[in-house]
Formats: sequence, C-alpha cells, structure tokens
Amino acid sequence: MTTSTAVETGTANHPVVSRDRWVAERKALLAREKELSHLHDQIARERRALPWVRVDKRYVFDTPDGPRTLADLFEGRSQLIVQHFMLGPGWEQGCVGCSYMADHTDGMTVHLEHRDIAWVAISRAPLAEIERFQRRMGWKFNWVSSNGSPFNHDFGVSFTPEETARGEVYYNYAMQAFPHEEAPGISVFYKDESGEVFHTYSTYGRGVEVMMGAYNMVDLTPKGRDEGDAGMGWVRHHDRYEPAPKKSSAAAGSCCSSHG
Repeated sequence: MTTSTAVETGTANHPVVSRDRWVAERKALLAREKELSHLHDQIARERRALPWVRVDKRYVFDTPDGPRTLADLFEGRSQLIVQHFMLGPGWEQGCVGCSYMADHTDGMTVHLEHRDIAWVAISRAPLAEIERFQRRMGWKFNWVSSNGSPFNHDFGVSFTPEETARGEVYYNYAMQAFPHEEAPGISVFYKDESGEVFHTYSTYGRGVEVMMGAYNMVDLTPKGRDEGDAGMGWVRHHDRYEPAPKKSSAAAGSCCSSHG
C-alpha cells in the first residue's frame, strides 16, 4: 500500500510488514500530514481574511442574569463563538449530535477566554427548558435562549413551518432537504472598541466537527469512525450509553456470537 493510492483496508487481514517498511510508509504519510497542516493554516488565514457583516439588528436573549443583547454576550472580550444548539421549544432533550459537540466545551472555555474569546450556546427553547437539560447533562458553559428572537432564523439554523413544508430550506449556503426545524451550526462575531458587532464566520453541516475533539482521536485508530451507513447513529447523550461492550471470544458474525 502506498499513500498515493491508499484505500480503506479495515482490520481484517490487514498488511503486516517489517519495522523498516512501516517507518518508510509512515514517513510518506507524514509528508501528506504536513501538507494537510499547511493547507489547514492557509484556509485559516483565508477565513480570517473574509469580509465582515455589521450586525445592525438588536438581538435580545433570555439568560440566567436577565435579558442580554448579543453585544453583552461577549462579556468584555472582543470575540464571540456561538454554538447553535438544536433544542427547540417543547423538546424533551437536546439534539444528540449537538450534545456530543457540547461535551467538549467545558474543558476548553478557560483556554478560549485567555485568547480573548467568549463562548456561548444559543437555543430557541425557553430558558427553563434549557436549564433543565443543562442540569441533567452537568454542563457549566454559558447557554442562553433566543426564544422570541429571529436570531436562529437569521443565522440559518431555524426554519419556519412554511419553509419546511416546501421540502427544502436554505441551510449551509444552499437550498436542500432538511428533516428538522432546527439545525446545527457555529457562528463567530467580533466587537470593536466602539461596541459595534460584526458577523465574521459561520459553518454548518460537517463544519461543526471542529468541536468534536473525540472524532480526532477516533480518526487516529485502526478502525477509524467505523460508522458505515449509520453515520452518527452510534452517538448517545453521555448519560444514556449502555456499558461499553466487550469482545466475545466467538468470531463476530458467527452462529455462536449471534445466538450466545
């Protein structure tokens, strides 16, 4: 196998080679990884170079400290990252994928704060419903309600009944079918010294994987994401996983394992 023609080989009957051969192949892959790192840096520079849009609309959110504007959510910092968390009014619990994203948040917020970045999750559910779910999950990060505000719709993560009834909504910068009234996303804002707020960036779809640090670890392993056609169907709220299964001694797919 060479890096130029590499394909998914899986773990069954995987090639086993000498240490010298492995190092040679690993160094070839390292060169490709460095290319990816340099491309990542270049795209980050291009992202920072995007023009901004002034936020002229006055958005007000319901927070544990009372009504707060978008500018207030910066908490004295000049940069703000928003997770558009899928939790609509009346939902029993938040989106599983958004929760998977949020599980990575509490550990990183202190580091973000030391880079002049505030972080907040925003959902359309009323604050009481947000707080109930947040208590269940044990999260500490800032989470506010946009209920009654057009914020979610304006930033492309909530859709009206009329929009969903048409069968296509405008999401991720294109018209497409989307099965829910809420969608995931991440948006970034900047506030200048005069207090003006600018929208600098938003990402949707697989772009939100930037928050899914566990995927980066999974991608290092021999089995990779191992998701098949089910996609993220394996993900659960962290308090809803069954105990992690152990491998049985019977071969996977054998009659003994299927009936044992």
